[in-house]
Amino acid sequence: MRNKYWLLLLKRQLKNLYNQKHVKYTLQKLDKHLPYESIPLWLASVATGLIAVLYERLFEFFEHWGIKIFEYNNYLIFVTAPVFMLLAWLMVEKMSKASAGSGIPQLMVSVEIADTKRSKFIDFFLSIKVIFVKIASSLLMLLGGGAIGREGPTLQIAGSIFQFANKYVPSHWPKVSQRNMLITGGASGLAAAFNTPLGGIVYVVEELTKAHIGRFRTAVFTAVIISGMTAQLFLGSYLYLGFPKIAVVPTWGILWVIFFAFISGMAGAGFSKILLYIDTQRKKLVSVNKKAILTFCAALGFALVVFYTGKFSIGTGKPLLNEILFTNNEIPWYMFPARFIGTVFTFAVGAAGGIFATSLASGASLATLVISIAEIAPEYHNLLVLVAMIGFLTGVTRSPFTAAILVLEMTDRHSAIFYFLIAGLISNVGAALVMKHSFYDYQRIAFLKQIDEVVKASKKKLKAESKS
Repeated sequence: MRNKYWLLLLKRQLKNLYNQKHVKYTLQKLDKHLPYESIPLWLASVATGLIAVLYERLFEFFEHWGIKIFEYNNYLIFVTAPVFMLLAWLMVEKMSKASAGSGIPQLMVSVEIADTKRSKFIDFFLSIKVIFVKIASSLLMLLGGGAIGREGPTLQIAGSIFQFANKYVPSHWPKVSQRNMLITGGASGLAAAFNTPLGGIVYVVEELTKAHIGRFRTAVFTAVIISGMTAQLFLGSYLYLGFPKIAVVPTWGILWVIFFAFISGMAGAGFSKILLYIDTQRKKLVSVNKKAILTFCAALGFALVVFYTGKFSIGTGKPLLNEILFTNNEIPWYMFPARFIGTVFTFAVGAAGGIFATSLASGASLATLVISIAEIAPEYHNLLVLVAMIGFLTGVTRSPFTAAILVLEMTDRHSAIFYFLIAGLISNVGAALVMKHSFYDYQRIAFLKQIDEVVKASKKKLKAESKS
């Protein structure tokens, strides 16, 4: 009874306080200026950061065991690669076909069809089911030693979280547009995956130049920062690649920077062209049995690459990057073709897995190969390796500024920002000579064609039904 009395008294006092003119005016004024539409963005950003951290921990654990199994007995790769890769592909094939591959094209096509009549197809590309299949399939790939990254998948996972938030926000609640919500999701995923909030913001700027964000830009940038901070809260303020030593090249040395950027951009685009061909041929296969045979052959091909080239061909390639940047150990000449071909075979499997981190490893191994041939002074090695990493990634993504800023944030080498930006621009020129658009763009166009075919087929069916 006493508690009830105090609650009634408190309620009466609060009511009296609210009814006071100046208090009521202040609260109403504050209510008008509160960014209610941003709250779902911020909540989704926190969720993205938390899931990105969990995914990162699982990814490290499964990659570690994939390497451990190979080190225990290198012949086991002929068992683990086909078995786990077949399981990873089967999971995608039977449960969520949209979970295959990187995940970035799926996010791109979702952004394009958002706020249009075709937006109903977004749930095919971005959903809670996609999150679970994406994570499970990529972890199985790692047990098989697969040369994959988690950055692209993290973007699709983040997009799925933001799509869920957008879908289930109450109808009376002020909303950010679906398109802005999804792009913010992608940027938040990138910031959390690499622990690079600035990289996430640059991604937003590069992508959102195509869309009008108006007064929501502050909320979008805030969401990216929140996601990055959430990841840092659990993982610490780490750098993806640590602090490699970089010597400033002399004036004539800028020619080496341009050369490395150009050839790595072309290599990245060539890599993309091969992946695009594989993707096109794979989509022509209708029979599940034929797809399974292709998956098995690709897994076997990958196992052969790993067996003859060693553990650096396994997983994300981060151990290889650390070896190149922080030790004086000589990297075998065959590491570039091994990483390149190994990633191609892994992609041909048709399961979940990104090519972001693996592109960085391919770029770095290409640099070591060229450095050994050209006999460049050791003090300039790290800079040229980072330039080639930016170049190869730009060749794949065709986002030069995002690639440059990502590597800058991964290494904290601000003294080299000028070289990094040059690398991004020059490599983009080199890549354009090989492929007109990015690999992701071609996949996005393919997804849009599939959607158009489904729409046309449903219209034909409706016409046939109306006639009958």
